[in-house]
Amino acid sequence: MSTQYDLIVIGSGPGGYVSAIRASQLGMKTAIIEREALGGICLNWGCIPTKALLRSAEVMHLAKHAKDFGLKIDKVEVDLEAVVKRSRGVAGQLSNGVKFLMKKNKIDVIEGTARLEKGTTAPKVIVKGKDGKDTTLEARHVMLATGARARDIPQAGLVADGKLIWTYREAMTPDVMPKRLLVIGSGAIGIEFASFYNELGCEVTVAEVLPRILPVEDAEISAMAEKDFKKQGLNIITGAKVENLKASKNTVTADITNKDGKKESKEFDRAILAVGIVGNVENLGLEALGAKVEKTHVKVDGFGKTGVPGLYAIGDLTGPPWLAHKASHEGVICVEAIAGKGKGHPEPFDASNVPGCTYSHPQVASVGFTEAAAKEKGYDIKVGRFPFIGNGKAIAMGETNGMVKTVFDKKTGELLGAHMIGAEVTELIQGYVIARQGELTDIDLAHTIFAHPTISETMHESVLDADGKALHI
Repeated sequence: MSTQYDLIVIGSGPGGYVSAIRASQLGMKTAIIEREALGGICLNWGCIPTKALLRSAEVMHLAKHAKDFGLKIDKVEVDLEAVVKRSRGVAGQLSNGVKFLMKKNKIDVIEGTARLEKGTTAPKVIVKGKDGKDTTLEARHVMLATGARARDIPQAGLVADGKLIWTYREAMTPDVMPKRLLVIGSGAIGIEFASFYNELGCEVTVAEVLPRILPVEDAEISAMAEKDFKKQGLNIITGAKVENLKASKNTVTADITNKDGKKESKEFDRAILAVGIVGNVENLGLEALGAKVEKTHVKVDGFGKTGVPGLYAIGDLTGPPWLAHKASHEGVICVEAIAGKGKGHPEPFDASNVPGCTYSHPQVASVGFTEAAAKEKGYDIKVGRFPFIGNGKAIAMGETNGMVKTVFDKKTGELLGAHMIGAEVTELIQGYVIARQGELTDIDLAHTIFAHPTISETMHESVLDADGKALHI
């Protein structure tokens, strides 16, 4: 193994391993350092295995509603061990896939925990291997892609114990199916786990401190989601303050104060903390190097530069949105900028074009500004809406609960934002992401042909509706 590189990447999540591959493609001698499993949290404990769990829940949902499609299924039961085993198998397959990609692209994979020390052109990287020995590596450029982890709030008594009070790790590998589950936080992670456990028969309570669930989404979409989730049996408490989460031998108690100030002590079998994440900035030596860290996140510019010569940072470590595809895109921009003119990315990273997806039932997806945010920024807007009930494919699928909402600049026709709820919207949203990236206007989208019958036709109709031209409602 060499000790001299063009680029050393610390962390092998979607941001890290994609950055390493792109660097190798551009002719850089590259190493990647990982202390756990290749693929990072996303492939092993996040995005991918949770989607495998949610797929099982989706099949369960269809089986329970088989009679709606003229089919008879006498009894549907959950084999929790098999559900978890399938999820872990999917994660393992993808982690092995990353291992193959590293070999294919001639990237050195180094197992161990890294820390940084002052170097000449870039910080030195000291790797403590599993044998406890240190190895010193040097590179012209060092990229931090160490990600983030679940957040505790000790001052409010919200601390995971890994047994009865879970983070996402324990929630995706349960040893038993809880009868009563408390989910604290209603962002994408909290809602996805709430949706999964509810579908499999658990009595789920979601407590959100803000006035509405999915608070980063458009208010109209958020309201539709809450109504649908409640219809499915979820108990949702908004404006709720949860404190003093305590585990006994078999149960968890929590003090929950509702928006009216009424406090109750409630008992559950398990609780999931989904109250945000914190960046993995500890024990890297960042302070000594002079890197700026604010609220556990490293400050960077649009090309990943930290201000320390030769040191870059990308992904969850640099702040929201905490999404795998954001990390990968940031990493590619950073590497291409390092590569120089002719190979470099011409534009800095733009967070406003990052799509967000929640894989619950129904799904939620969005990109760009909400209606409220667009107004706050001073835009004179026009808004289009189209419900799934007016779409032939959605009716045929039995998925009529949904809507597409588009927000345009009235003057220029610029697509400011798009917001969706319903079946497969996490796939549909990419159409609007491309439209924003390509700076297409409402007229461009109105003149685009959408295949029939597809759910994507709701996208077209929403655009038409913004100008009062919707055809099917």
